[in-house]
Amino acid sequence: MMCGMITQMKIRNFAIVDELELPLSAGMTVLTGETGAGKSILLDALDLALGGRAESGVIRHGSERAEIAVGFDISRHPAIKQWLLDNELDADDECLIRRTASTDGRSKGFINGSPVPMQSLRDLGEQLVDIQGQHAHQSLLKRDMQREALDDFAGHQEKVATVRKCYQELKQLRDQQALLLHNKEERESRIELLTYQTRELEELSLSESEFEELEAEQSRLAHINQIEAGCEQAVYALHEADEQAVTHQINQVISQLDKLQHYDHKIEATLQLLKEGLIQIEEAASELRRHLDSMDMDPERLEWVDSRLGQIHDLSRKHHINPRELGALQKALSTELEQLLRTSDQSNNLDELIGKAETAYLDNAKQLTASRQKSARKLEKQVTENMHQLGMPNGQFVIDFTALEGISAAGQERVEFLVTMNPGQPLKPLSKVASGGELSRISLAIHVITAATGRIPTLIFDEVDVGIGGGTAEVVGRMLRGLSRDRQVLCVTHQPQVAALGHQHLQVNKFTSENTTKATVTTLNEKQRINEIARMLGGIEITGQTLSHAKDMIKRSQSHAD
Repeated sequence: MMCGMITQMKIRNFAIVDELELPLSAGMTVLTGETGAGKSILLDALDLALGGRAESGVIRHGSERAEIAVGFDISRHPAIKQWLLDNELDADDECLIRRTASTDGRSKGFINGSPVPMQSLRDLGEQLVDIQGQHAHQSLLKRDMQREALDDFAGHQEKVATVRKCYQELKQLRDQQALLLHNKEERESRIELLTYQTRELEELSLSESEFEELEAEQSRLAHINQIEAGCEQAVYALHEADEQAVTHQINQVISQLDKLQHYDHKIEATLQLLKEGLIQIEEAASELRRHLDSMDMDPERLEWVDSRLGQIHDLSRKHHINPRELGALQKALSTELEQLLRTSDQSNNLDELIGKAETAYLDNAKQLTASRQKSARKLEKQVTENMHQLGMPNGQFVIDFTALEGISAAGQERVEFLVTMNPGQPLKPLSKVASGGELSRISLAIHVITAATGRIPTLIFDEVDVGIGGGTAEVVGRMLRGLSRDRQVLCVTHQPQVAALGHQHLQVNKFTSENTTKATVTTLNEKQRINEIARMLGGIEITGQTLSHAKDMIKRSQSHAD
């Protein structure tokens, strides 16, 4: 038997409950009590804790605030743990939900001590508890849950995951295509501009250091007369000014010092430096002369350099950058153009990729549809048989498939559970079933079959046995008992045949004293349980015969139940 999901409930100042702390166990728990005792108080409190509406009457008269706390064991439910992690509400293997409602109209919700909006309570509650009856958490009324119940029954987890993956891949490709189409005109305009700009830069064909070299050449050509005149003057002063030339004067100094070094050896080092300097000066004069001889006035070259520099400056001004940055700009524009052209190629390739993705999705969705329809026939037959056993001899359960336009992550059809109670009456959706008791029994008929694969760990049946006789009530009880092997089951019941089959028995009583009404909930021991079953069998007056019958009923129920 699986561990129970709800482990405890604490209620304070709720309706006619003063204060109540109630441990709950795994298996099947039955709630009984006399008519009007308030057997549904626990369910109402649980509904409020899980995000239900906080009506003004939920607060006990004379109190300022009602409070409900519900503890859950989630050790075997990784999906619920993941939800808590995703919402930053994680807490090991336990989960505590708390809800308060005040007389001033304020209401607060908490999960593991953290305040949360009511929608979070509802979202988590729908994963933890399913209340079968006229309450808000009837999961099987939702078509998505009906489809999931069928898929769980059929073992479609892998097929559903494959269809979902194919859908996501196809949707992603279509989204890419839509984005490309949306930006197509803008992209094509940008490609045209970049093509023109890169062509201009390529035609300019500016090498890495060309701009600096051209600037230097332009400066030289523009000042060639000054350069020539200056170099002439320098050569003349250094070497050609006869006795005034630098080389002549240094030679004179060397000649004088050469005579003196015989008398002062310290002059020798200075003399050596002057001789070396003279050689350098003569070489410099020769180099200047060679440069002058090679110098050529070329107006055409200057004109070409000026024109080339003008092109460079014009293009740099056009792009609002320094001429030295034109090379980097050409690389950047070429890279962007290449990427945009690849995007255009990708747009052309997307059609092919989308076609393949559509084929993969449709093939897998078709297989899922066929398997769903095949499994639906089996589930229809089994649920219909259970309905007959549960006091609906003419009931029929049918699973309807409606093809969807377009695609969805869950496949290509909408799945809906339909029922009819009598021959000749049309099939109606579960949500249109008028009787709360009938709806609960139909849900029971479905859950009994899908229990092993069901997602919600705790099921609550509120007066599922309303309007049925003893034999059918025992069938209901046995189905609930069987269901509790895989799920935690709580059941509010009027039938002793159902109550006798519970693993845990809770009795609800209502007391009035000093103009105050109060409800209590007691966990019955074996003797108290026999007395309660006897009361349910015989009414107010309990006889030895009814006690014996109750004892025998409990004994037989337990021995044959599992």
